[in-house]
Amino acid sequence: MAKLYRLLTEEDTSAFCHKVSDALAKGWELYGDPSYTFDPSTNKMRCAQAVTKEVAPDYSPDMKLGQQ
Repeated sequence: MAKLYRLLTEEDTSAFCHKVSDALAKGWELYGDPSYTFDPSTNKMRCAQAVTKEVAPDYSPDMKLGQQ
């Protein structure tokens, strides 16, 4: 078993909520609290949420984490 880690990021829109909801629907679990910060290069707020997931195959850097 391998434990995978992803950090989901997006502008502060409904797209971020959909991205996190999609990961949860695919078996990922929330890890820690979400983060929220201002991006001065785009003049917008950004969100981040870490998620983890246990998978049967051994970890490989070649894995496409979003497809697990």
